[in-house]
Amino acid sequence: MMGIDISKIYSQFIHDKQDSSRTFQWAYDNSFFFFIFIGLLLFLFLAQKDRRLRWALLTGFSFYFYYKAIGYLPYVLLISTIVNYGLGKVLIKDYKDVLKKAALIFGVVFNVGALGYYKYTNFLFSAFANFKGQEYTPLAIIIPMGISYFSFKALSYLFDIYYGSLEKEYSFSDFLLYMVFFPSVMQGPIDKSRDFLPQIDNDYHLDREGAAKGIFLIMSGLIKKVVIADYLRFFLVERVMESPDRFTGVEILIAIYGYAIYIYCNFSGFTDMGIGIAQLMGFKLTDNFNFPYKAKSVAEFWRRWHMSLSSWLQEYLFVPLQMSMRTLRLMGNVLAVFITFVICGVWHGASWNFIIWGALHAFFMAFALAIKKPKENFYKLIRIDRLVKTKAWGVLQVIFTFHLICFTWIVFSIPDLKIIPYGIQMTNNFTFYINIPDSVVMHQMYDQMTMFFKANVFWQFIAAYPMIMVLLVSAFVLHYIPASVYTKAEYYFSKLPIVVQAQVLTLVIWIVTQSRFADSPPPIYFNF
Repeated sequence: MMGIDISKIYSQFIHDKQDSSRTFQWAYDNSFFFFIFIGLLLFLFLAQKDRRLRWALLTGFSFYFYYKAIGYLPYVLLISTIVNYGLGKVLIKDYKDVLKKAALIFGVVFNVGALGYYKYTNFLFSAFANFKGQEYTPLAIIIPMGISYFSFKALSYLFDIYYGSLEKEYSFSDFLLYMVFFPSVMQGPIDKSRDFLPQIDNDYHLDREGAAKGIFLIMSGLIKKVVIADYLRFFLVERVMESPDRFTGVEILIAIYGYAIYIYCNFSGFTDMGIGIAQLMGFKLTDNFNFPYKAKSVAEFWRRWHMSLSSWLQEYLFVPLQMSMRTLRLMGNVLAVFITFVICGVWHGASWNFIIWGALHAFFMAFALAIKKPKENFYKLIRIDRLVKTKAWGVLQVIFTFHLICFTWIVFSIPDLKIIPYGIQMTNNFTFYINIPDSVVMHQMYDQMTMFFKANVFWQFIAAYPMIMVLLVSAFVLHYIPASVYTKAEYYFSKLPIVVQAQVLTLVIWIVTQSRFADSPPPIYFNF
C-alpha cells in the first residue's frame, strides 16, 4: 500500500526558509499554488451568497499568500491599514475642513514617511557619507514587501474620500481586503479605492466568458514571464549586461532590444496572471499594459506602460502640481512633469539609476512640451505638415520612441550607476565641479558600440543562438500586431468547449514546465 508522507505535504504549506531565492516561484509556476487556488475558487462558488464567508476566504488566502511568498505576516501593512482607515473615518465624517485637511496632510506624511524610512534611509545616509568621503555601514532595515504598492493604495483611499470620489463609507474589513488582496499586493496593479471597493459588495458570479478571459490572461502571463522573459534573461541579457566588454557592439545592441522585451514580458506577464486570477474570483483589476512599444512619444508610452501607476501619478500628483503652477503656463507644465517623473523614478527604488531614469523620462516629455508649437510652425514652414500626419511618419515616430525608451532601459538596468564630481577647468586657478552619472558598465557598452560594433557578427549570432532570435522576433511580432487579434483570440477561446479549453491550458502548463529554470528569479517589479 502506498504511504503518504505527511511531512512533505506540510512543507508545501509553509515558507521555505532554506532557499530564499525561490520564495516567490510558487506563486506563478508551481502546481501547488494552482492546486490550492482551485480549492479557493471552489469554496468561493459554494459561498457565493455569503458575503462574510467570501471576505474571510479572500482575506485569509491573501495573508497566507504573503506569508508563503516571503516568510512573515505583513505587520507593516496591517499598521498602515489601521492608521489609514482611521484617517479615512475623520475625512468622511462631517468635521470642519481644517480638521479634514490636517488629517489628509498627516496621512500623506505617514505613508510617504513610512515608504521613505524603509526604502530610502540607507540610500540617503550612504549618499551623504559618500559626499563627505566617509564609509557607511547600512542599517539593518528590512523593507516590507509591496510597500510601494500598498502605500499608494492607502493614499488613493484618502484622496478619494477627501475629494468626494468614494460614494459611500466602507467597513474596516472591506478596506483590509482592498489593501491585502493577493493578486495585486506585491506587484500591482495599483487599483484606486473607488474602483475596487464597490466590487466587494457584488455577489460572486463567474460566467463562461469571464472564466475564459481569466484563463486566457493566466496563459498569456505564463508564456510571457516564463517562456520568453526568463529565457532571454538567462541566455542573453544577464550575460551581456554583466560583462559588455566581452561582446561586440552588435551583440550589445541585441541585448538592449532583449532587455526591452524581457522587462515588458516579465512585468506584464506577472500582472496578466494577477488580473486573470482576480477575474476568476469575480474582481476586475485595472489594466496595466497596452502594447507600450507602439507609442509614438514618451508621453504616450506612459499611457501604455504601468498604466495604474501613471494614472495614479497623473491624478494625485501631476494635475495638482499643474493647477498650482498654472500661472507659469508652459513652464508650470514643464516643472510639473519634471517633479512627477523624478518622483516616479524614486518610487522604483533607492538607487541613482532609477532616479536618473525618471529624470530622463521627465526631460524627454518636458522637451517635447517646450518645442511643440515651434515644431508645428517649422513643419508648416518646410511644408511637411501633411506628411507628419501619415502612417509612414507614425511608424518612424514609433521606431524613434522605442529607441529612446531602450536608452532609458540601459540606465534603469545598471546597478553600478553612481554620481561622481566632474571637474571643468575654468582658469589656471579655478576648477568648476558638477555631479554627473558614471558607470563602468556604461563606459564598456559605449566603447564596444562605438569602436567594436562588428555588424558582420550579427549573422554569426543568429547561427549560434537561433532560439534567442526566434523568441526576440516572435515577441516583437506579437507586440506589434493589431490589438484586435488578441481580442478575437480571446473571444474564440471563450467559445471553445470546456474540454478543449482545458486541453489548451494543459498544453500551456506543459510548455511552461519544460521551459522554466530551477533557479527562476522573482518578477523584476517584485523588488519595488
